[in-house]
Amino acid sequence: MAKFQWEGTTRAGDKKSGVMEADNAAVVEDRLRADGLTVGRVRKEGGGLNVNISIGTGVTSKDLQIFTRQLATMIDAGLPLVQCLDILAAQTENKSFQKILTNVKSSVEQGATFSDALKKHPKVFDELYCNLVAAGEVGGILDTILNRLAVYIEKNVKLKGQLKSAMYYPTGILVVAIGVICVMLIKVIPTFEKMYHDMGHAELPAATKVVINISHSFVNRWYMFVGTLFGLVFGVIALRRTDKGTEAIDRFLLRVPVIGPVLRKIVVARFTRTLGTLLSSGVPILDALDICGKTAGNRVVQAGIMRARAKISEGHDMAGPLAESRVFPTMVVQMIGVGEQTGAMDQMLTKIADFYEEEVDAAVSGLTSLIEPVMMAFLGVVVGGLIVAMYLPIFKLAGNIQG
Repeated sequence: MAKFQWEGTTRAGDKKSGVMEADNAAVVEDRLRADGLTVGRVRKEGGGLNVNISIGTGVTSKDLQIFTRQLATMIDAGLPLVQCLDILAAQTENKSFQKILTNVKSSVEQGATFSDALKKHPKVFDELYCNLVAAGEVGGILDTILNRLAVYIEKNVKLKGQLKSAMYYPTGILVVAIGVICVMLIKVIPTFEKMYHDMGHAELPAATKVVINISHSFVNRWYMFVGTLFGLVFGVIALRRTDKGTEAIDRFLLRVPVIGPVLRKIVVARFTRTLGTLLSSGVPILDALDICGKTAGNRVVQAGIMRARAKISEGHDMAGPLAESRVFPTMVVQMIGVGEQTGAMDQMLTKIADFYEEEVDAAVSGLTSLIEPVMMAFLGVVVGGLIVAMYLPIFKLAGNIQG
């Protein structure tokens, strides 16, 4: 028996920590999950290394989506769960996922429920996944739940892909621009400076002097520029590791012109799709909102959802608290209110999710179309400005000769 220090989060979002005696870290994690805690960190007392260090899971969203869809088909065909897991583990090409599925199968064979077996691998099967599977087991509709999960994963992957694709082009242009500017400051501008010095040109234009001074600063004090850049990057990372810092950054992103409205639409689409999937699967509203808050992807939105959850637990309706949060558009709040009154909340949420996913498609296309000319104009102005500044003495000399 050894002592392990642990950190975890309750369903209400409160952080807890303590020390527990156990044979290994896996036993500690199982006990914490049985107590309703989300495991954050477990490490052996007196040891400097985290016992459950893992750099990624090796399991992609595509692997999870295919597994979920195939498992739903097999269960619908009447195959026993253990046999399904055995077949899927054997046929998957992802060795990491194969090992996880084999462990899940072993847990089920030893008497654990499918949802409990999945909870032992929280980095692959998140709380949303496990809760839906648990609801499917209780209701006897596991195949239906798994099909809904597969659809949800497909939609979620599509949303993430759209956001990434919108950022690829401007990021590439920005990297190229920085590279071109660095080459000009280090190689091109010093060559022009030497040429003008050899020509004995008396007085250089002010713009040319400024550019030459910038080049000197960059060449002689490059470490200051690099240090500032790394300082900004690590500063943002450090800020992201604090609750207040993360909330401030997320609030800022939602208010950024052009990008903010797109992010808000993505958040609304994710929230409504998640909540609709949970409610249609029989998960209680308070548990569903708790999961939605944790998977929102934005601390400001998460805070709004959790405030609405607290009001609902006191007996209020859902539309009012969501409107007070000022996170969700008025149309979304009104449609949710109609869904509450008609008793068709899950269907209304699905319609909202479909609508906003189409809005995200259009917004991302518009964002890409807008960013492209802006980045090209930026590159043209900066690089063109440097070139013109260095040719100004030649233009001046030509004017003097002509005069």
